[in-house]
Amino acid sequence: MDFKQFLTVLRRRWTSIVTIILLALGVSAAITFTRTPMYESKTQIFLTVDVRDTTDAYAALLFASNRAASYATVVKSTELAERVIDQLDLDMTPEQLASRIDAEVVESTSLIQITVKDENPRDAQTIADVTTEEFTSYVAGLETPGGSTDESQIRAQITDKASYNASQVSPDVVLNLVVAALIGILLGIGLAVAREILDRTIRTADHVAELTESPVLASIGFDGDIRSAPLLTDLGGFAARTEAFRLLRTNLQFIDLDHQPRCLVITSAVPGEGKTMTSTNLAVALAQTGRNTLIIDADLRRPRVASTLGLDPAIGLTTALVGKTEIHDAIQVHEASGLHVLASGAKPPNPTEILQSKITHDLIRRLRSSYDMVIIDAPPLLPVADASVLAKLADGVIIVVRHAKTTKDQVNEAINRLNQVGARLYGVVVNMVAKRAIGSYYYYYYEETSPSGRSGKSDAKAPAGSGRRRA
Repeated sequence: MDFKQFLTVLRRRWTSIVTIILLALGVSAAITFTRTPMYESKTQIFLTVDVRDTTDAYAALLFASNRAASYATVVKSTELAERVIDQLDLDMTPEQLASRIDAEVVESTSLIQITVKDENPRDAQTIADVTTEEFTSYVAGLETPGGSTDESQIRAQITDKASYNASQVSPDVVLNLVVAALIGILLGIGLAVAREILDRTIRTADHVAELTESPVLASIGFDGDIRSAPLLTDLGGFAARTEAFRLLRTNLQFIDLDHQPRCLVITSAVPGEGKTMTSTNLAVALAQTGRNTLIIDADLRRPRVASTLGLDPAIGLTTALVGKTEIHDAIQVHEASGLHVLASGAKPPNPTEILQSKITHDLIRRLRSSYDMVIIDAPPLLPVADASVLAKLADGVIIVVRHAKTTKDQVNEAINRLNQVGARLYGVVVNMVAKRAIGSYYYYYYEETSPSGRSGKSDAKAPAGSGRRRA
């Protein structure tokens, strides 16, 4: 993953990163603001050695420095804590008091700095005062031999009295929140990168390029109004979905300049990718240019083309195949676009056998010769073999994948099935693309122009009528 891809991952998954950061800040804030504020008081003690001879001064200094390390530990001793508790009548155990006292030796000196923490700043100062006083007398007792009347050679003198600090030292709100934010950023970025590495769904044109040399012919953005306005005839001429299908229509003209496709199978790897809506709107877009276009609903298991166009689904392909109606009577016309439609007809018990039959092959060949373009809406490739059967009859196949839902493994298996029957994959249409991800797909763009040089776009808006039978 290079730096550009890393930035793309951050942009794509910024919501999860922000969520982790906010979660980390929330946990830190909860812990910080529920803890009891602590205040501290500091005092300092200087250890000296009583020497008469100046030649012994250096040795005395080393001796005092070595002793200072030992006495820093004594400050936290149980016996000294008991003395302070008795002196102040504190309601705590020696161990509890010792845990609030800290002592350290100032580097290269015989100075001991004592720090006392407490919930109350004034109590912290008082405890620090008494601790230093008890410590100085305690040192004198330790350094005086038992029963001896001699004075101790080591003396502990208070150089800095216990300080008073009204500002809490813990918890440190700012520090805790900054650390939490940094941890949240690292965890969020790590999670985003991990999800990207483990994510097997199709999200960019590069993902498609990993699976096939066929191009991404178009990316169709997610449209929340697709249920109420499923067809291009329900939209304005400059709607984003309209432009996407115009682009798909135009790109089809440049797939094979020597052999222009006249029969296309549109399918998907698995159900729910939007292949019926794609095939229907592509057929509408082709019909709007004046091309004699027919769409065949060959999904005999879950037919939806007729209902999408507002036409009668009962009469169509199967009724013509069994001879209940003539083919020209089974074809309906969508009035708003002029598209010819061959619905699925009655659902048969053996769809694959019907599509494999010679009569079906002959029928599609006849229809192909009668129209400028025939679009076949086929079932998904992976669940059933129907699409593979139909793919052999067409010039090529377009696979519809759903952005961030269809996996690479599913698309790869679908392409393998097409290769097994010798079908040609013209390209891929990525459907339901989030707005922020539209730029992740790159495809050929050719501006449609009329003979006058103006853009061949129309802003006509017509409702999808119920249609009429072809005369």
